[in-house]
Amino acid sequence: MNTTNQPNLSSLILKTSVAHTLTYFLMGILAFNFLNYEDVFVTGALENYMRPTDSPWVAAGPGLQWIRGIIFALAFHPLREIFFGRKNGWLILFWVLTALGILSTFGAAPGSIEGILYTNYPVSILSYVEIVPQAFLFSGLLYYWVNHPEKKWLNWVLGIAFTLVVVMSGMGVLAAVGILQVPA
Repeated sequence: MNTTNQPNLSSLILKTSVAHTLTYFLMGILAFNFLNYEDVFVTGALENYMRPTDSPWVAAGPGLQWIRGIIFALAFHPLREIFFGRKNGWLILFWVLTALGILSTFGAAPGSIEGILYTNYPVSILSYVEIVPQAFLFSGLLYYWVNHPEKKWLNWVLGIAFTLVVVMSGMGVLAAVGILQVPA
């Protein structure tokens, strides 16, 4: 554990934005394919809540996750010794993300306590299948990356993967608005 080499704010913003974007994209792709989001988003309880998967905004989503990464990093920075300076800090980070970002949101998000109480959205285990593993992967990846600054290859691999996600997201927007033709 490297408690003396805590990340500075700019490093934490960069790493948090990349780690969040990549884990968000990975879990989103898995959920899209295995949870049938293409149909689920346009029928039933989600019909008037979620945009259809062919929306330009949905295509833009993964490429814009770096914005949420900045917000996360600004929240993580004052707590960096707790999250990144302890042996199991990533588990603390995972629990904080799960408790505040999934279960106890201030708004009535699906799957949250407020959502269960105040919405007609049906609660199922599927509500958690995408978001809890993403918080888990995000916490572990970010913790590892922050605590292993000597692994320069990791910077390159994650940087290239991040760039590919942003480019693919941009191409998805172009396809959704009809500028880029996608073969059927």
